[in-house]
Amino acid sequence: MKYSLLIYSEEDVWSPDDLDVACDESVQPCHQFNDREQSLGAAPMHPASMANCVKVRGGQCTICDGPFAETKEQLAGYFLIDVANLEEAIAVAEKIPGTTRGTTDIRPIVELPGLP
Repeated sequence: MKYSLLIYSEEDVWSPDDLDVACDESVQPCHQFNDREQSLGAAPMHPASMANCVKVRGGQCTICDGPFAETKEQLAGYFLIDVANLEEAIAVAEKIPGTTRGTTDIRPIVELPGLP
């Protein structure tokens, strides 16, 4: 089953040095998940200040800067995995450094027929 692991944290919770270490520590589990054919992708995100939000209403496109939600925790990164069940997804989330200072939201992915 495919899951997205969305990592949320406050942007100022990591010092620059700690963030570098966390990114380095995330590489090893990525290789392990890939070796077990569980990894579909992973990446950290730039700060929410670099986000753009797009919405279309009545055929009119509106673009605004920054995150849509007003919250302290922002999307910090993601993993896309393919594992047998939720328990395995939780085991993966426990190995992600971002889970130690934030929250990892585990969501099953809906697989739509006809998508590549």
